[in-house]
Amino acid sequence: MEHHVTLTEMLDARERRALRQRELLARYQMPMVCFTMNIPGPVKNNALIRQGFELGKQYLKEQLDSLKIQPACFTETSEPTGNEAYYLIDRDYLLVKEITCGIEDIAPLGRLFDMDVLKPNGEKAERQELGLSPRPCLICGKPAAACARSRAHKVEELQEKTWDILAQAVEEEDAALAARLACRALLYEVCTTPKPGLVDREGNGSHQDMDIFTFMDSASALWPYFESCTRIGRQTASQRAGDTFGQIRFAGRRAEAAMFSATKGVNTHKGAIFSMGILCAALGRLSRDQWKCPDRVLDECKAMARGLIARDFAGLTEENAVTMGQKLYLRHQITGVRGQMEAGLPAVRDVGLPVLKEGIARGLSVNDAGCGALLALITAAADTNLIARSSLKTQQEIAGQVKKLLEKHPYPDRQALSQLDSEFVERNLSPGGSADLLAVCYLLYFLENEG
Repeated sequence: MEHHVTLTEMLDARERRALRQRELLARYQMPMVCFTMNIPGPVKNNALIRQGFELGKQYLKEQLDSLKIQPACFTETSEPTGNEAYYLIDRDYLLVKEITCGIEDIAPLGRLFDMDVLKPNGEKAERQELGLSPRPCLICGKPAAACARSRAHKVEELQEKTWDILAQAVEEEDAALAARLACRALLYEVCTTPKPGLVDREGNGSHQDMDIFTFMDSASALWPYFESCTRIGRQTASQRAGDTFGQIRFAGRRAEAAMFSATKGVNTHKGAIFSMGILCAALGRLSRDQWKCPDRVLDECKAMARGLIARDFAGLTEENAVTMGQKLYLRHQITGVRGQMEAGLPAVRDVGLPVLKEGIARGLSVNDAGCGALLALITAAADTNLIARSSLKTQQEIAGQVKKLLEKHPYPDRQALSQLDSEFVERNLSPGGSADLLAVCYLLYFLENEG
């Protein structure tokens, strides 16, 4: 339950903040940034406000890093009365004030930020020293101080505007991050080398119609799709998970069209559009702190895909089956990526991602750990791409062969991988479905470690 702070609590918090400022200035004798949030009403801290505060810290860090400025001291607190962050910076206070004013004036959330700059003597640096206008009111755009003094706007009106700004800014940032990491995962997958039968940095594998640049063109074209799926997930988070899945299907069809346009008709990422789109929508349905838990993300994917096989394959017969996936389902009950998604991607959860993480923990490069994860995925799920290029029997033989290799060498060396690649190319085999799952593994790894 949200805490409604009292006037006494706010006055006490203000006193504590002033004391911290004096102590830090006395100790470091350099300019300070005291960052707080300007939140009207009795609720001064909750999950959404904290997300906005974290974005403010991120913006400030980015600006300081770009100028190679390292704070001499950083400390922060989080209380029901609000979040506070203190930066001691050994630079001219006007430079520091210029940085903070740039964030306050330009960032979407800037109007909710109070990034006060204090001189070493404790005096507050003013915007007028930089020739800047007073900060505008949230509602009318006139000077905020004048509106506050005259109480020109109701608290409820200010609160509503504040929540709108927070929600929109957090949604935009989350969607951009999810899209960036999804595209990065696709690029890592294609660059992982050597991959038996697949396009990588050394060749085209068993494919004559595509190369690594085709995949780069495709991945770049899919950025808006991943961003859109994340936004749809956020906007439908209060609805049933299945409703979110229904909402992203049209976006998926548009993404396929964008892919074919970018690749001149070559299917590079159709499977990834399905799986990564669902994953991005799941991220939209979850708060940023939940992104770091792969099980939570995959559980949300599972909830979104519930009943998918029954719906997509309803009324299917040998006469009306068109795609290879439909035919495999009728003849062998192989459900492909649909079945994986409806089960919560067990091949990723139980095999691919653990192998990737274990390899990196052992000190292997991301590339070499990724190669091991790919082979493990080939053994963990019936790769419909392998079956389509050969037969179910061949796919099962390949999975058995790779399993024996992994029993001896969980992370085969380059020679063993290259030998397997030559065999796959000679037999025109390509484990494209496993490659799509490897991209999911990369995305979950990025989210857990960097998101």
